[in-house]
Amino acid sequence: MPKQANIAIDKRIAELLKRNSLSITDSRKKILHLFLEQTGALAHGDIEKRAGEKFDRVTVYRTLQTFVDKGIVHAIPTADNSIRYALCKDECSEGHHHDHHIHFVCSTCNNTYCLDDVVTPEIKLPKGYSAEHVEVVVEGICKNCR
Repeated sequence: MPKQANIAIDKRIAELLKRNSLSITDSRKKILHLFLEQTGALAHGDIEKRAGEKFDRVTVYRTLQTFVDKGIVHAIPTADNSIRYALCKDECSEGHHHDHHIHFVCSTCNNTYCLDDVVTPEIKLPKGYSAEHVEVVVEGICKNCR
């Protein structure tokens, strides 16, 4: 990655952590950097492998949980009951995720994508019920694997 691109990413990471009242640590910087250079969602195991031996499983888990709690990343359930994580858009905040889009899981490459332009449909629930979170996961073959 060109030096100027890294500088821009480092600046964005610092701003993101500062805006969310989080201290700037090596693990937070490294994990956010992985998300910023990735187009799809990442599994905990992907992050562990890419972060290197420097960060153990617990550090990665705690960092991801902090990012979910702060509205920096959102969790995406998958068909095999694992979880992937993707960066939230700027509308998300602590305790309030506003990622009302469809997630697409490719059955060929196993990548998970946030389809930001495909909005989650409004669900009409029976009287007395109120939805707090709606998750739509579509499985198929992505445009890269076609």
